[in-house]
Amino acid sequence: MLAGALALTSMLSAGAAGPPAPDTIEERVAACTSCHGRRGEGKEQADASFPRLAGKPADYLFRQLRNFRSERRRYAPMAHLLQPLSEDYLHEIATYFSVQHPPLAPETPSRLGPARAEAARALVMSGERRRALPACSACHGEALAGAEPGVPGLLGLQGYYINAQLAAWKSGVRHADAPDCMAQVASLLSAQEISDIALWLAAQPRAADARALGAGLIRPPLRCGSLQP
Repeated sequence: MLAGALALTSMLSAGAAGPPAPDTIEERVAACTSCHGRRGEGKEQADASFPRLAGKPADYLFRQLRNFRSERRRYAPMAHLLQPLSEDYLHEIATYFSVQHPPLAPETPSRLGPARAEAARALVMSGERRRALPACSACHGEALAGAEPGVPGLLGLQGYYINAQLAAWKSGVRHADAPDCMAQVASLLSAQEISDIALWLAAQPRAADARALGAGLIRPPLRCGSLQP
């Protein structure tokens, strides 16, 4: 009787807890989607900007996850979340978000006047030879949608997020694999130029079918450790 009572108690407890969650990749990335959106489309909150992950190259996403885990890229909540996870798990997460293609967020109306907007456009699309400053489009593509295997798209991001990342590279807070080409680029920009580039990018129209360029279609003008195998 005692054994039967214990078995019944166990069954009732299991029933109260409900069936286990299905072991799917969608369930396993729930900790990511709670901040970055159900399909990695990104979320904006009053005190934080969670960037778009969807459609970014898997290799780029994997390197960022690994950098957060090692705290080369510093954000304590991400480091805490990722430190227990294996390389294979990080690859699986990166691959999942790389094949998601929800609509891009609407562009943000520009707050730049014509002169500053044109100066920002010129830096993004042409660079500046006098400073040996390459164009953003030289790596991120003419459509700024990124390139396989490791260059992210720049559209669909809020201006203040782009500003924060460029400023972090310029100040040495954010790091990538050496040689760190983004740190080199950011070091050549003034704080005003960084702000204007971020605002200009956030105001650009977004094509519904924007996709990263295929591998081999971009030849970076600088050596970038993060683009090495």
